[in-house]
Amino acid sequence: MAKKKVANGGIANASGSSTSTSPIPPKATATPEPSAYSRVDIMSASAALTAAGRDPIKVNNVNAADLKNACDDAVKKLLSQPGLFQEKHTHTDVKLLLGWASVFVAAGTALYGWKVDFEQSKALVWAGVILYVLLTTTSTLYAFFVEKDTVFVGRRKTLAKRIETEHVDISSRTLPHLTPGASPRYRVSVSYVRSSNGGKSLLGRGQASEERPYSDFFDEEGTMDQERFERWVGVMVERVMES
Repeated sequence: MAKKKVANGGIANASGSSTSTSPIPPKATATPEPSAYSRVDIMSASAALTAAGRDPIKVNNVNAADLKNACDDAVKKLLSQPGLFQEKHTHTDVKLLLGWASVFVAAGTALYGWKVDFEQSKALVWAGVILYVLLTTTSTLYAFFVEKDTVFVGRRKTLAKRIETEHVDISSRTLPHLTPGASPRYRVSVSYVRSSNGGKSLLGRGQASEERPYSDFFDEEGTMDQERFERWVGVMVERVMES
């Protein structure tokens, strides 16, 4: 049977009836759900510090310990800004506990030895001395094997579809200069873990280490370029968190 086109886009057959056709609608595309992960914007925190006004930092630029301490303090100040990480003081608390315990043991032992006759107090005095040595040794070993070069330990919790916990651990050390007359270098190591369900589900992990000469951040008079230093550290931490 012969068919012919009609003006409205339908198809007419020989009997004059027509069949209309409608355009095929486009396939709907699924919209990805937003991630529950809230990105840390460290650069905004650095800008906020600049806007609030900075106190200049000036150190003896030939003293590597002063240079490192200034950089370590800048790391802690940056990452503990509101909206970033809450600093954990576990290492400091442990060392303070051991330190104060050794002080009390030493003071108590000395007082007891002074109040009581030597022959009667000898056993307890020796016990106090041994306990003092154990406490101070434990503090030293803790700093060397556990705390190591840790500068900052922070935690952050976010809540969207679930509670996620982020941990960041920053450590640093001074590396000697490579050539005579060159500036020693500041090495930063970043370790990051993101988890949920109280740490049972691992969602992300990253590590990175970088080093730069102190002369990149301190001028000849020992004044620190805080913005430049924060930009270097902030970019590295953000990159580790997004990896």
